Amino acid sequence: MAHQYSPRRDFDHLPYPVCFRFDALAADTECELHHHAWGQLNYAERGVMQIDVGGQRFISPPQYTVWLPPGVVHGTYNQQPVLYRALDLDPSLCGALPAQPCMLAISAVLRAILIDFAERQVAVPDSDADRRLAQVVVDQLGRARVEPRYLPLASTPSLQQVLAALQREPGDNRTASEWAETVHLTERTLARYCQRELGMSLGEWRQRLRFLHAIELLDKGRSVQAIALDLGYSTSSAFIAMFQRQAGTTPEQYRRELPGT
Repeated sequence: MAHQYSPRRDFDHLPYPVCFRFDALAADTECELHHHAWGQLNYAERGVMQIDVGGQRFISPPQYTVWLPPGVVHGTYNQQPVLYRALDLDPSLCGALPAQPCMLAISAVLRAILIDFAERQVAVPDSDADRRLAQVVVDQLGRARVEPRYLPLASTPSLQQVLAALQREPGDNRTASEWAETVHLTERTLARYCQRELGMSLGEWRQRLRFLHAIELLDKGRSVQAIALDLGYSTSSAFIAMFQRQAGTTPEQYRRELPGT
């Protein structure tokens, strides 16, 4: 049975225009659908969080945050343990941010401030120095690159079939040409569907899927070599290179920073 997480504040208005919340969520934790009057940034410093918004599913790995404008109904779920950070933003500060839910690439500066505030448990900035840092957070968000969804889904049945098969077996190394033949398409048509519906090639989508699986397997204590083989890589070095491109760190460095390690 899933653990329940309640994100509700015990007030109707934020005590300061920029507020923070920090939690360590156990595996298999869900938060029921809810909304609030302020904007919210959801960030998984470690682990992967799934956020459902109006029929859309955002999967947020550590290098991205999920932005939710004021009033958006949403719920969350995490299969593995997550170090969760939330930033609540007064509606008056939301104008420079997207009007629709989306993912934002997190900068090194923004990540460092969130980590610092979490370590010092700064929920409401009350010193001049921390309020200046909170303003830097707002400035950084206004410049953040938008990523519609990290692992988008498809609507065309033939492409859905390919993605579902890869989700069942991320280590499947069939080429785009072989996948196209499997679902009775030309390779060019399959590539067109990928660009139109996913915004990326099938190879990039599969790489992102493998990265998300790698995070889960690292948390379970699997060796880097075993994970590489599970995910279809012929060598550990090829897997490590992919992981570094996605996370900016090696698998072992990532593992050392997991909660409880």
